[in-house]
Amino acid sequence: LSVGIILVAINPYKQLPIYGDAIIHAYSGQNMGDMDPHIFAVAEEAYKQMARNNRNQSIIVSGESGAGKTVSARYTMRYFATVSKSSSNAHVEDKVLASNPITEAVGNAKTTRNDNSSRFGKYTEISFDQSYQIIGANMRTYLLEKSRVVFQSENERNYHIFYQLCASAMQPEYEHLKLGMSEENNLLFT
Repeated sequence: LSVGIILVAINPYKQLPIYGDAIIHAYSGQNMGDMDPHIFAVAEEAYKQMARNNRNQSIIVSGESGAGKTVSARYTMRYFATVSKSSSNAHVEDKVLASNPITEAVGNAKTTRNDNSSRFGKYTEISFDQSYQIIGANMRTYLLEKSRVVFQSENERNYHIFYQLCASAMQPEYEHLKLGMSEENNLLFT
């Protein structure tokens, strides 16, 4: 569903054949509203406005846990890489999202709704040159839920990094941290 420049997307929780290169090329150069509502239509509008007005653009991807925000951001980055013909940066979304395992370990936790729920926000800035080709990207993260460090609701967990560190507690390089096993920390970390 599209309302002006707002797109409401629903996560089908399965892969659909609506995000490939053929679909990207179908939306490239089209006006918003000429095609079915799609994340590529939003990306095309932002790309055109950037090129036409030589001004920065923003796309806000928002939603509940498990809604597909990270996947939508990846599709948007793939769209920009493809339409800008940034051949050396064609997989910029892979490069930007290569940091995801680290940011997810520090900022994701098991909740009652999602085993890998982001408990932080991400701001991704994609840089273009004068010919509107991608030249780089920068991802900033900010922690939203600091209270999870010392308290978790029933059937929820601390951040993944806590359990990863505890699982590595016997490794020689981590012995000085005196972590122990996660089960030993039930009073503080459940």
